[in-house]
Amino acid sequence: MATSFLITLREGIEAALVVGLVLAAVRKTGALGMMRFVWYGVGAAVAMSALVGGGLALTAGSLSEEAAEVFEGVASLVAVGLLTFMIFWMRSQAVHMKRDIDGRVQAAAGIGSGWALGLLAFAAVGREGLETALFLFASFSATDALAATLGGAGGLAVAVLLGYGLYRGGLHLDLRTFFRATGALLIVLAAGMLAYGLHELQEVGAVPVMVEHLWDMNGVLDEKAGVGAFLKALVGYNGNPSLVEVAAYWAYLIGVGALFLRPEHSTTQKRLNGPAGGAVAHGA
Repeated sequence: MATSFLITLREGIEAALVVGLVLAAVRKTGALGMMRFVWYGVGAAVAMSALVGGGLALTAGSLSEEAAEVFEGVASLVAVGLLTFMIFWMRSQAVHMKRDIDGRVQAAAGIGSGWALGLLAFAAVGREGLETALFLFASFSATDALAATLGGAGGLAVAVLLGYGLYRGGLHLDLRTFFRATGALLIVLAAGMLAYGLHELQEVGAVPVMVEHLWDMNGVLDEKAGVGAFLKALVGYNGNPSLVEVAAYWAYLIGVGALFLRPEHSTTQKRLNGPAGGAVAHGA
């Protein structure tokens, strides 16, 4: 539940932030009649994301047990790659987001193109939606589907409320701190997702096992019940992991974590402290 909540919260905030910035920029240009095109784009992107998510679930459900393990393993590894890229991309691009979106909206409004605004909203929300569908599929594969669904719905609801608050101006969120904190948590979740994906591929012999069970803690902390099941959903806990799973988990966590937490370049810091950085940090 915690994994899916954090994923939809993070992705939902990104999508809501972009939509809020687009609507605010449209309002600033005075082209209020074009706002409906933004919502057309958002609706189309949500529908596309739901279809992709449903397609992933149906595909996995129609496969044989062995093929399903391969599918889930590969999907988990792809999700880890996209999740890692998204974490670092957002860290570098959040500074420029408001300025870039303002420029695109003003250009679209200047030529009177509502469909250009709709396409901008569709692309932004669609990217987040497709990523979310893949991440949630990987999360659902590794934990209880009902708990993951409730967590995902909760995260999305909070994201929508925060996005609305940012748009209305009644909520001031330090986006740099928010994305840094959630990024660090997502790295932990991605490490668990990586270990799970490798585990599934080891089950079908696609990845060598080397040492099958480096230790076995299920007699003390069962991964399928109680606290163990919660930790499995949260950080990818495995009571009897293989050597490959443990090595991959800690290599990813330490390597990617060190890159993410390293001090930012001085020029980036200056931009964050300047007018553009302040605009992004406080509002849509």
